Amino acid sequence: MTDAAQESARNTPRRDWAWTRTDSPIGPLLLAATERGLAQVVFHADERTTRRALARLEGIFGTAPRAEIPHLAVAVAELTAYFSGELTAFTVPLDWSLTSGFHARVLHALDAGVPYGSVVGYQDLADRVGEPGAARAVGAAMGANPLPVVVPCHRVVASDGGIGGFGGGLEAKRVLLALEGVLPAPLF
Repeated sequence: MTDAAQESARNTPRRDWAWTRTDSPIGPLLLAATERGLAQVVFHADERTTRRALARLEGIFGTAPRAEIPHLAVAVAELTAYFSGELTAFTVPLDWSLTSGFHARVLHALDAGVPYGSVVGYQDLADRVGEPGAARAVGAAMGANPLPVVVPCHRVVASDGGIGGFGGGLEAKRVLLALEGVLPAPLF
């Protein structure tokens, strides 16, 4: 999350939120949701990563987590269906409050305009938001995406044909792109 997004989130009224962890083919994911929708997906959600993420979210939302927010069950069900190849578009409501400015514009464009099974280049995405020459900034926005997998930053690739970077690790990006039929499935 960018400094501006953190500041914006800190200046918002206290919000009820909850979290859960779920297993996936790319490792454990921590999911956090508010009453607005899914707000955060965290990769590699081991105990240490989970503790750090929860402490940060508690500071941002201004309160300890609740036991349950309905959007979490929807998110878990949809991620399970996605990873089993049964879902190609997420419908869980999203809480975009952990992103702002250019990053938010890029992530909204990605979410709305790059469907399952397709990819887009960093430069092309910069062009789509009216910022030609901002390919590196698009890369930074992908790295700061608070909702990876659901807002599909794994679908953004390098113009030279490489897969580019990924906050969840390149192997996770390969798995996601193979799941969507963009890359061949790994042999082992």
